Amino acid sequence: MATLKDVAVLAGVGMSTASRAISGAGPVSADAMKRVQAAIEQLNFRPSSIGRSLSAKSLGMIGVFAPSFFGAYYGAILKQTDIELRALRRHVVVATGCGDGTPREEAIEAVKFLIGRDCDGILVLGHDLHDDDLVNLQRLHPKMAFLNRRSARLEEASFCPDHYRGGVLAAQTLLAAGHIKIAAISGPHETSDNKTRMEGFFDELARRGIARDTVQLVESDFSREGGFASASRLIEGGRGFTGLFCANDEMAIGALSCLHRAGVRVPDDVSIVGYDDDYSAAFSAPGLSSVHIPTRQLTQNAVRWLLNQCYGTSYEICRDFPVTVTLRGSVAAPA
Repeated sequence: MATLKDVAVLAGVGMSTASRAISGAGPVSADAMKRVQAAIEQLNFRPSSIGRSLSAKSLGMIGVFAPSFFGAYYGAILKQTDIELRALRRHVVVATGCGDGTPREEAIEAVKFLIGRDCDGILVLGHDLHDDDLVNLQRLHPKMAFLNRRSARLEEASFCPDHYRGGVLAAQTLLAAGHIKIAAISGPHETSDNKTRMEGFFDELARRGIARDTVQLVESDFSREGGFASASRLIEGGRGFTGLFCANDEMAIGALSCLHRAGVRVPDDVSIVGYDDDYSAAFSAPGLSSVHIPTRQLTQNAVRWLLNQCYGTSYEICRDFPVTVTLRGSVAAPA
């Protein structure tokens, strides 16, 4: 098996030059780089990740905990994380909750798994975690950031949009179209971001004279299957609503499908507003109006903050994430 020394000899450069050319850490002339790359090809040389890690005292990996691998929302976060890390020749390792415990217990176990794998930094999507959990986990691994979660005790490490404002905008969108008979499909009531967006939604309705107890509400699980089942329950209950808010786009897509199969026309009979504005919203039929959360920018800044902590980079970090509404064909005035 070829070694770094073999590469350096064949390329006619010193070992330090060959090492810099392979790692990208330091200046190397274009001519030397070309010769080192040719030598690598000829010798079929593969750098030792273990050797590099021992030398740099770093595995070059950022861990990510996500409650699920499924759906456009988590896919967008994982993709942006990978883009940011590969730009620095670093890599991502992902863990998700599994087992027989509660979502909170599974989240804690998964984050501890990443800590045990000596990840340089860890990004946590922990809407099932309590505030004390966040503090305790960061004590175990200080280079930890929290995405889509606000904590007054860990303000520097928290990256979160204004979900209360998002809920307000969802209500305003239905109200502006003229809807006063309204239903909602929420995510799990105990998740922090769901609580906040639903509070904003119901507070805005109350300000416009629509009491919370007049709104048909079904709790679901943020999945398309959950949205479909919840819409079916609403239809079975008599469909006394013309406007529907779904607390994420996955559930909204499921609800759209259920309404279509039941012969309920969107937006002629029922208008729907989703939440997140993930890429699937533009391709539903009709296009889904949705509260836009700048997920890519959120992820980029959370990851870059971690990179600054772990590798000494100097990215400028933004913490202003405006929440808006993207209007498409799923909202119209009631018939």
